[in-house]
Amino acid sequence: MYRCVLAILLSVTAAFSLQVINEKADVGELPQGENILWTDPGDVASLDFQSGPGGTEGQPQPPFRFVQEDRSGTISKVNVIDHRGVAWNVKWGSEARASVFCTRLRWACGYFAEHEYFLEHGRIEGAHGLKRAKSHISDDGSFKNARFQLRTGSPKFLDNYNWTWNSNPFTGTRELQGLKILMLLVSNWDNKDARDFVDTKDGRVMDSNLAIFEDDSSEQPRYFYADIDWGASLGRWGGTFSWSKWDCQGFAQQTAHFVKGVEGGQLKWGFSGKHRKDIADGITVEDVQWLLQYLGRISDEQIQRGLAASGATPDETDCYTRALRRRIEQLQRVAND
Repeated sequence: MYRCVLAILLSVTAAFSLQVINEKADVGELPQGENILWTDPGDVASLDFQSGPGGTEGQPQPPFRFVQEDRSGTISKVNVIDHRGVAWNVKWGSEARASVFCTRLRWACGYFAEHEYFLEHGRIEGAHGLKRAKSHISDDGSFKNARFQLRTGSPKFLDNYNWTWNSNPFTGTRELQGLKILMLLVSNWDNKDARDFVDTKDGRVMDSNLAIFEDDSSEQPRYFYADIDWGASLGRWGGTFSWSKWDCQGFAQQTAHFVKGVEGGQLKWGFSGKHRKDIADGITVEDVQWLLQYLGRISDEQIQRGLAASGATPDETDCYTRALRRRIEQLQRVAND
């Protein structure tokens, strides 16, 4: 009885939240410009998975100066400035490694990805007043195993605009379906969108993983649509208490059930997670064939370099490379059949 009432309350809340978003024009009412979800990545096989989209020249440069603690979300984070005056958001915990690797993967397939790097150690000067991050930054400012994500005004993150899996300019396109396949490939459990976190007092969307970035370097603005949080990936899919992240043993165990078959031209997936229906339903064989033009060109060596650059141990690198290759091969069999 309790579960039934709770389910009804959650459904009503979700419906009300989406209505609030639409009334407040937080979804789909950007100023006129070009909407972009995907761009041609070029020669995928030549891309550098070690440095990722930021390249070697974009790496954070020590020493790092503390700006403030970032208390958004549930994972410990701080904002810093590096030696060149470049701003970074620093994150610790189990999501750091998965986030860095997934930037390389989606960048290689043509999707917008923020510049991210993994630093095994370093020092942040002037850190003070820490709450959640105090367990990751020592008294002398030293830290270990952190993800650095670039903060820049070009392209600019638009915190007043959001999109959802069901309300966007790309519904029904190969590009949107391809993004969903990538999320399934890495078992990204946390695919929350603007429907999940709404302040019912003013309708403002809080903590959505789907974001929009504005590039105003040309006459007509360009708007890049992206999923910006892939930290809850590379583990087990499942329910609220059974899923995991950066867990190769669990990831590998479920790999045999990644693609469960094809029915009526649409794939059946083993995945379970948030918004499963929005992510997993309606993906066709043709969608898989389109994505494999890019995903299928990524080599094991690139995957290994990307994992090593994300802080994976040699055993984890070997485990993830084999599991990811098996999942890609399942997609290739579907495409060929």
